[in-house]
Amino acid sequence: MSRDDAPHSPAAIDDAMLQDYLADQLPPEDMARVEKALRDSAQLRSQLEDVRNDRDDFQLHTLGAIWHRSRLTCPSRQQLGSYLLDALDPELGAYFQFHLDVVECPFCQANLADLEAQAQASTAAQASKTRQHRILKSSQHLLGDEPKDH
Repeated sequence: MSRDDAPHSPAAIDDAMLQDYLADQLPPEDMARVEKALRDSAQLRSQLEDVRNDRDDFQLHTLGAIWHRSRLTCPSRQQLGSYLLDALDPELGAYFQFHLDVVECPFCQANLADLEAQAQASTAAQASKTRQHRILKSSQHLLGDEPKDH
């Protein structure tokens, strides 16, 4: 039997493989092998914890980081619109104010600023229409009852 025909033994589970395991970058058969080995070995679980803590991105996987990244405490745009109109339950409004002013959530602050800009633009457009209507009404007597043909 040649060397190529011999079944090769699986690679040892080292730190590099554990890093790939944490990044979900192993082939399925290696993932299964690492998971089984982790169930069977307290020493390997300890090694995995060391590898996890030594990663540059280890804080990306904390509950707080996931919570923040998913913006689970952020109000929806519709809720922010209701907040802007002061049409919320007082307790919910107080929470949104805390979220905006104390937590200073940049996503919600940007969303609220956009909603405020849209509201101002809408108010300005309405004021312009009202002004045009007033001017037309005040000058209507100068135009006469029916338009003249030229």
